[in-house]
Amino acid sequence: MTFCGKWFVGYGVFLFICGLAGFLSNPTDAKTALISGSVFGGLSIVWGILMLLRQRWAQTVAGVTTAFLAAVFIWRSSASWIATAQGELKAFAATLITLMLLGSIASLILVWRLRSSGTQEDATVSAS
Repeated sequence: MTFCGKWFVGYGVFLFICGLAGFLSNPTDAKTALISGSVFGGLSIVWGILMLLRQRWAQTVAGVTTAFLAAVFIWRSSASWIATAQGELKAFAATLITLMLLGSIASLILVWRLRSSGTQEDATVSAS
């Protein structure tokens, strides 16, 4: 689970950076970006560390958390892109949320591939 654990630590850092960037782009209206990026980035880092410590359940919890995030990112990115199309200045936020969605999808694919291979180990993922 070392590759998956490292991936989720990196994914958590990525979420935190995106949340910080969203906040810095609009500090008065984007406080939730910083909070959600910090909370879910922190959780993903914890899941990654637990995977590195060979806690098998952490992979499942990371997958569930990431699936929830992906659903939220689908909703938020759609709303932001619609607002952008209607002339609102939301392109930066829409882009950030879409990037977070893509990171979540990649993370879900990783967890799914590990689960479908019937093993918690990730040698087949890192080799491919």
